[in-house]
Order: sequence, then structure tokens, then C-alpha cells
Amino acid sequence: MRATYIYGAGDVRVITAPDPTLVEGTDAIVRITRACVCGSDLHPFHSMKADADGRPIGHEFIGTVEEIGNDVTSLTVGDFVIAPFSFSDGTCVFCVEGLQTSCIHGGFWGGGGVTGGQAEAVRVPYADGTLVKVPGTVDESQYAGLLSLSDVYGTGWHAAHQARITAGQTVTVIGDGAVGLLAVLSAKQMGAERIILMGRHTARTDLGRAFGATDVVAERGEEGIEKVRELTGGAGSHAVLEAVGFMPAYEQALGVVRAGGVISRVGVPQYEDAPVGRRSLFGKNVTLTGGVAPVRAYIEKLLPAVLDGTVNPGLVFDQTVKLEQTPEGYISMDERTALKVMVDPT
Repeated sequence: MRATYIYGAGDVRVITAPDPTLVEGTDAIVRITRACVCGSDLHPFHSMKADADGRPIGHEFIGTVEEIGNDVTSLTVGDFVIAPFSFSDGTCVFCVEGLQTSCIHGGFWGGGGVTGGQAEAVRVPYADGTLVKVPGTVDESQYAGLLSLSDVYGTGWHAAHQARITAGQTVTVIGDGAVGLLAVLSAKQMGAERIILMGRHTARTDLGRAFGATDVVAERGEEGIEKVRELTGGAGSHAVLEAVGFMPAYEQALGVVRAGGVISRVGVPQYEDAPVGRRSLFGKNVTLTGGVAPVRAYIEKLLPAVLDGTVNPGLVFDQTVKLEQTPEGYISMDERTALKVMVDPT
């Protein structure tokens, strides 16, 4: 099969790789209908050390079950499924608690002998626990929305969920990438009255407004903090959803959160240390939460509104490439000429 591998910073290639085969009775083989490039894929694209062997990449995909192991009970060949960005057994103590990204037996695509999602097909461990079957007949017009459930919509939802957003609150979202925009959508669904989106790319912030942002702040740093403070009468935001992962974004979050508020981080932190002491969190009774989103816990909750068109999270996809063009998709996202790139391996 054809699959995407990364060999170092800036070096993404589509190569011929072995076809996936069943290894355990709990496995399934999924023929991928659509995959995509994630903002977090850009981290190794920027900084990975050269590796002559390369490694598979890609962790978001939807597709059709092509083969199942003898122990798979909830799926049949031909089912259309959504794969969350991590695989999990669905039965361990953490899965039962809705924290599938901490599954005792689980893992992430592209590691531990499991291939990546930017490919023609993939072996799915623990298929019963991992995959979510889409009911009814799926047509191509639904692909984008369904694919968003594999990561970015669930991650945006996780940011809002962890912040415990309630009706009438003011929320600031930092970052106008796909996760930030879907955090706006999620905050709106949870009843936030005012949603301030901190972003400076007009096409993206316009989509943010369509998703429910009431205000856009393009300024950064102290200037951006002051602007949000002005919009909130000096008090700051009840909740801040940080969807970037770099220290300046965290510092902005500290600057705009109100006393007693919550900072919820879902942007993968690209730093080891962050201020959490008396002058940053403790003195203002600020809660710091967030983390790796267990999107498997949210898919079934969010799926019905995607299927009936009540929400359209798939709007974050603004470019589609064939599998062989995946390296070009990385460049488009890196250069910010695309918000989120969908990959068509068919």
C-alpha cells in the first residue's frame, strides 16, 4: 500500500509500505476513505531529527472495515467507522472513566508497530474499543464533519468541557487553528454568552464568528491582553481555552483569565515549564486544566448533530489533496495557506 512517512524536519514522503495484516484477534483492518494533516503533525515537521528509516505519520482517519479478527464482536466488514487519534481497549479502568488516551493497553497511531493514518489502510488494535460505527448510509458530503470527530472537534470540545463552561459566561479562545475554531463552536454549544477569539487570520476568524465568536482580538502579547481586559470591563474571562501550545499563548491566557476562572489547555505544550505559582494561578484562585483530549469519549455524543447537519465542524477543512500530494499538504499548513488539509487516499 501507499503510506506517508516522515524522515526528519521538512522531509515527508509517500512510500510503498507493507499492507496491514491482522495480528491479534481483537484487530481490524480499515480501508481509509479520508485522513488529514493535523497541526500537531507540524511539530515533527519542524523539529524531528533525521531518521533514515522514517516513521509512519497521521492520526486522524475515517473509513470502511475491510477485515476483522475472530474476537471482534461489535463490528462487521463493510461498516463505516471513525477512528479517534488514539486506540484503546475500552475496558481498562481509565477507558471506563472516559480517559481513553490513558488506556493501559492503548497507544497512538504511527508507533509501537502500528501504522499511521495518512495511508491507504491501517491495522486497528482493540477495534471494539477504538472504532465508532457510523449508523446509516454515509455519503461524501459528510466526510469532513465525520473526520473532524477523529480529533479536532473532540479536542475543541474537551477544552470547553474541562473548563466547565456554563450559560452566560465569557470565554476567550486563544488560537485560530482548527482546534481553536472548534473550541469556539463547543463553547457556543455549552451556552457561553460572550466568546472572544484571539487570532489574526481574517479568513479563519470569520469562520470563528460563524461558529459563535462575538469578538475578535488580533493583537498579541500585552496589547492583546489589554484589549480582552477592555472588552470584559477589566475583569477578564471566566474561561480561557488555549489551543496553541506555545509559551506566549499560555502567558496570554494568564493575562486574560479572571480571578476564580479556568485556563484549559489543549494545544500540545512546546515547553517544559510554565508559571503556576502565587502570582500566576494561586493568588487569583485560577484553575489550570486541559490535556490530551480523550476524543473517543465524545464521539457518540457529538455524532448525531454532525449527521443531521445541526453543526458543521467540517468547515475547518479548506483544502483536499490526494495521498501522493500529502507532502504538499504539510507545506500548505506550515505556510498557513490552508487551515486544515484533508487527504483522499481513494
